Amino acid sequence: MKKNIYLTFFVCLWSMIAFCHNIELSSFKLREWTLNDNTKVKASFLMIKNDLVYLEKENSTTINLPLSALSTIDQQYVHGEYERIQKLNTQKFSSVKNDAVSYSNIDYKKMTVVAPCLLLLLILTYFFAGKKRLKYGTYFSITVLLAVLYSFKTVSENRVTTVTDPATVNLAFIPFFPNVATSWDATYFYIQSKGIPTTHPMMIGITSWQQQVPIPQCYTGTNAWSIPLNPVIAAIPVPVSPAHFSRGAIAIAANGIPIFNPYTNTGVDAFLDGQLDNWGGHCGRADDYHYHTAPLHLYGTTSSTLPIAFGLDGFAVYGSVEPNGTPMLALDANHGHYGSNGVYHYHGTAAAPYMIGNMVGQVTEDATNQIIPQAAAHPIRPSLTPLNGAVITNCVANGTNGYILTYTRTGQTYQVSYSWTNNGLYTFNFINPGSTTTATYNGFSQCSIPNTLPLTLVNFTATAAGNVVGIKWTTANEINLSHFIIERSVGGGNWETIKQVAATNTNNNHEYSILDNTPVKGANYYRLKSVDRDTKTTYSKIQFINIGNQGNTEIIFENASGNQVFFQCNTELYQYRFINGAGQPVLSGNIKGSSTISISNLPGGMYIVELRNASTNYIVTKKIIKGMN
Repeated sequence: MKKNIYLTFFVCLWSMIAFCHNIELSSFKLREWTLNDNTKVKASFLMIKNDLVYLEKENSTTINLPLSALSTIDQQYVHGEYERIQKLNTQKFSSVKNDAVSYSNIDYKKMTVVAPCLLLLLILTYFFAGKKRLKYGTYFSITVLLAVLYSFKTVSENRVTTVTDPATVNLAFIPFFPNVATSWDATYFYIQSKGIPTTHPMMIGITSWQQQVPIPQCYTGTNAWSIPLNPVIAAIPVPVSPAHFSRGAIAIAANGIPIFNPYTNTGVDAFLDGQLDNWGGHCGRADDYHYHTAPLHLYGTTSSTLPIAFGLDGFAVYGSVEPNGTPMLALDANHGHYGSNGVYHYHGTAAAPYMIGNMVGQVTEDATNQIIPQAAAHPIRPSLTPLNGAVITNCVANGTNGYILTYTRTGQTYQVSYSWTNNGLYTFNFINPGSTTTATYNGFSQCSIPNTLPLTLVNFTATAAGNVVGIKWTTANEINLSHFIIERSVGGGNWETIKQVAATNTNNNHEYSILDNTPVKGANYYRLKSVDRDTKTTYSKIQFINIGNQGNTEIIFENASGNQVFFQCNTELYQYRFINGAGQPVLSGNIKGSSTISISNLPGGMYIVELRNASTNYIVTKKIIKGMN
């Protein structure tokens, strides 16, 4: 009996020695420093004071050296760290604080050494214990249990929290007022919107359509979008993938449009599958419009140094330049990096993962794979199924409360003309060749966004008379307004100014009107930009006018080989361009009559093909996806 007690004590003692866990009080990023005499020192940088550089070694001892004792490269590194810390302490957008947190975790490195020892002990017990296998098996079980318990290590690390200035966040949304409204408290920055973009059309270019159409949502009040103002860096960033965040938004764009995972709920890349329009968006099952890629096109409206979106983890999304205006630096696996102020931010690109690779900030994912909290869309009709072969060619306003969506299928043209009343009655007219069917639904009442600009836009219309377009708009409650700018887009692409009109600043209704005497043949889009005296701007809904036609001019993508595009034109001179996903022309030329262009030398991916009449500027566009070579 006494022998068994001694043996048990020995096993416990051996286990404690073999498996004793480490206590790590902090985590240091060690750097190899080179002194003038070529001596090497491994330590982390602490600070520089009075030309003395303070370093901390791995064993937690601190040393200080004259700056002049370091190599030239290390002196440059110290100066860079000093400038970074100074910026961190003076930057305006955000500040960073460290909170010490402790947790227990298994020391897997140690377990890889212990596991073979346990296996060897088991084998020896089996072969040499004889009839006492049961007794020694008990001791072995105790050893395994102690190994597991003592292989945990306690880690104390710094949890990095960013404290964001809400007034600075607000700068990203101001260019899209009053179609968005913002507010904040100590915890969240709130964005109210109706989920409908006003700076670009919708749905055009979709070749894999789910039969959903854009209906304004009420992302208002308690259903507003919320961005954390005190985001915390996650210990392990969660990937944005088909397995995570497959439902709901992962970010909110500066124009109030939610941005979803680039993968759909079926696990496919929505862009490569042809489900997205020319602006990276489409409608979900609740007829809610949202993006699936980075809305880089917003830089046609906002400043290149402002974020175009914010992740629901609280970190900003920029485009091709850094916040200070310099070219974008190399991106990490999360599709972003830390800025010069020590604050993390993402970047949007034209290639996958498009915006966020992993959620750097801590987020909560519910059982439906959705980040919470977030705003909710509300359907007014049952969701439909994909309509194979349908290609959406247009989507324009149908009065002030509706849209007309046009698509082609099997060589014929179809339309969905729908509208709603303010009290929530929705009417859909499905216009097929030779017949029309109607369906009505009782849904939610439409809401309004709080007006943050000194202007009420009563209406904005565009009508064609021959080759001239008349543009009218009516305002009320103009206060401190500077002027209006009427902009035109050909085919839904880049916007150009065609007229500037001074504001009257009257409280009563006031009507303005101008004429556009030079519209192009084909698709003309118009929008009204209102500018107040503080340079804040807002945009109206987009109006569409089609001027004439060019007969049977069209673009056909020969998908059988994936290497040819057929242009069917009349005998006039046309210019063609192929534009890649980054917005760059990669192939261009001139043609007359019907022609076939080889694209075998172009890399696989999505392209916008543009065909322009050289004399009339009539434009036809088509989105194609070329397979990999």
